[in-house]
Amino acid sequence: MKQFIFSLIVMLISVSACGQKTKTAEADKLSKTPAQLSNYQVAYFGSGCFWCVEAIYESVKGVAEVESGYSGGHVENPTYEEVCTGTTGHAETVKIYYDSTVISYDDLLKVFYDSHDPTTLNRQGPDAGTQYRSAIFYQTNYERDHAKAYIEHLLKEKKFPRITTEVVKFTAFYKAEEYHQNFECRNPNNGYVQAVSQPRLEQFKIKAPEMLKTEEKKN
Repeated sequence: MKQFIFSLIVMLISVSACGQKTKTAEADKLSKTPAQLSNYQVAYFGSGCFWCVEAIYESVKGVAEVESGYSGGHVENPTYEEVCTGTTGHAETVKIYYDSTVISYDDLLKVFYDSHDPTTLNRQGPDAGTQYRSAIFYQTNYERDHAKAYIEHLLKEKKFPRITTEVVKFTAFYKAEEYHQNFECRNPNNGYVQAVSQPRLEQFKIKAPEMLKTEEKKN
């Protein structure tokens, strides 16, 4: 589904040029330098299309920056096209830079489970394939233990009938092509963004308003 709609982007460019330029400028303005990002903690999650997941975490207080990319595979420096074949083993993943004095790792886990369906194996919404699997890539024993404990809590409380999320050790993150970064912000008139990404973001905002940045609460 996503790949099909992505092929329509070129057709939409002429219609949305002015809005696109404004959104692109906003996205560029929000981007931070590597030096600035070095002061933040980092976490890695995969929960379907990274266009959607990136926009969700960008709306959360304490999150400084989110990058879209690929993790969990066996091929170095994969391209988007290669990952889409499902043969590289990668999941579409986001790298989250966050201020641990404002938001905790457990809070990031809450956002993770409040913003996707972890019961569907290798599928999220209209997107199917291992690249869209639910995954937590832990870097430390602390992250691993908290991720597993959070899943146990959700199951005990019967929040979900089952959880397919894989909790695996982080090995590498390959940043996706530049046109994927801040995709929802840069391409508000894209068909997939309007049909899938924006509704998913709005659903999260309704579900967890206490997690939002001040400017997001006003929108």
